[in-house]
Amino acid sequence: MTSTAILAYIPSPPQGVWHVGPLALRAYALFIIIGIVVSVVWGDRRWVARGGTKGTVLDVAVWAVPFGLLGGRLYHVATDWKTYFGPGGNPIEALYVWNGGLGIWGAVFLGGVGAWIACRRRGIPLPAFGDAVGPPILLAQAIGRIGNYFNQELYGRATTQPWGLEIYERVDANGRLDPLNGVSTGFVEKVVHPTFLYELLWSVAVVVLLVLVDRKYPIGHGRLFALYVAGYCAGRFWVELMRDDFATTIAGIRINTFTSAIIFVLAVAYFVIATKGREEPATLRSNDDEDREVSEVTSSDATGSRPTPVDDTTDAGTADVQPAGKSDKKAEEEGSTRG
Repeated sequence: MTSTAILAYIPSPPQGVWHVGPLALRAYALFIIIGIVVSVVWGDRRWVARGGTKGTVLDVAVWAVPFGLLGGRLYHVATDWKTYFGPGGNPIEALYVWNGGLGIWGAVFLGGVGAWIACRRRGIPLPAFGDAVGPPILLAQAIGRIGNYFNQELYGRATTQPWGLEIYERVDANGRLDPLNGVSTGFVEKVVHPTFLYELLWSVAVVVLLVLVDRKYPIGHGRLFALYVAGYCAGRFWVELMRDDFATTIAGIRINTFTSAIIFVLAVAYFVIATKGREEPATLRSNDDEDREVSEVTSSDATGSRPTPVDDTTDAGTADVQPAGKSDKKAEEEGSTRG
């Protein structure tokens, strides 16, 4: 089959890696970075709008992102261990994050641990913080799925639908097959369901729904974050059912299908039992705000730029309140002079 057989099919990118001297520019990493930046910027605006301190999301991200990347990779390796530790596997490749392979479940779990540490250090409630960053995180996940498109991964079963995705044969400079790092030969190996695209569109739809719910209802205490998790799991469940690439299974069912179902139930349970309403804005301010304000006051006093308060003991405060005798004497002198 050639790429011109059915023009309606979606073509895959010819490559996902560009080499500039010794530097390899990977689309997968690029879109992950873009997603992180978008989630931090938008998340900070949402946090401030709820009453939090500006810049807090970036401070928390310094902890959450490394933890999340580590958790995502650990989950991927644990659920696909045969690829690295089975027959013909290369254990060192378990460290090759740039070749793809980040499990969202592990990323959210360990990323949450990192966020919890950062929130504890700043004295802010983690559930409320999760409500602010939930929609931005899901949008970041959607952006990251574009990287899967460039890597020609996370696709589904073969299809003849007009929106089917063409998977190209890719080879390296020596003509050897290299699906991740190679360049397309133009030969279409198969046409499949673009499940990465299905998940991307589903995620964007859930983001819109979360924003609408957040605007219409006073939802807080982690319940909006729970909706994000439940909404994503519902979509991921049916997307997993459409995939037929290699994956670890239990009783013939993909492990990610089990994970989606279990976490969906837990998220719904949390949403039902969690405290209703929304936190008071004052409770969301970081505990370093007071230290910053005290520091600013101290700095102002040291430079003399802060105006001195006026009270009853200053000259200005007593200028209009003089002893009666002194005032009368001054008047007599002024009258004598004029006379």
